[in-house]
Amino acid sequence: MSETDGAWVSLFSGGKDSSWALYRALERGLDVRRLVTVHPAGDSYMYHVPATDLATLAAESVGIPLVDVEPDDFEAEAAADSGTQGDAELEPLEAALRDLDAELEGGLAGVTAGAVESEYQTSRIEAMCDRLDCDLFAPLWREDPRTLADQMLDAGFEIVIVQVAAGGLDESWLGRTIDEAALEELEALNERYGVHILGEGGEFETLVVDGPHMDRRIALEYEPKWEGTRGRIQITDARLE
Repeated sequence: MSETDGAWVSLFSGGKDSSWALYRALERGLDVRRLVTVHPAGDSYMYHVPATDLATLAAESVGIPLVDVEPDDFEAEAAADSGTQGDAELEPLEAALRDLDAELEGGLAGVTAGAVESEYQTSRIEAMCDRLDCDLFAPLWREDPRTLADQMLDAGFEIVIVQVAAGGLDESWLGRTIDEAALEELEALNERYGVHILGEGGEFETLVVDGPHMDRRIALEYEPKWEGTRGRIQITDARLE
């Protein structure tokens, strides 16, 4: 199946990596007709967890219908090994994509994903796409993290940090907008602590509040919640400007 046949679906959390994959897909002319957001109930090996409820606002701004996937219970798998849990976490997503393949005119041509270096995530998504007989578009895969970050900023992405969980990242990072100064600090933290510049290992999570693919900016009000070595922002209000 070629890229021009059928519909594309973007795995979408509202964070910078999935948003960049979506943006690059649109830039390439792929026919993205649905965004799909998985809402884990607890810690997840496969998915971006915090603030996924804000994906609804982001999708409205992007102008592409959003499909929410609510897995039965991620925490029920927590005692299993990571491989077993990752496989189990894919099941509701794959079921949703099969439904979209049947629903969308022309069927499912492909899926976009924002993985950068995670073999764990990417190998499972690739295998899922093989089972679905569709393509995978992963434009961040194995690209240089600093180059990707610079490209996001150059394109006009406004990226807010919504959660941190790594050495060297203190409460001051919560709610911070990633800019050139932040990237310089993240490079220094990478050298000192091994913090991934894009937070690929869960060191931090983000929300894209504005970008060239969005019609309206997401305005946030929040309270920082710090728990000793990690923290998140608790959203008290979110709206499209």
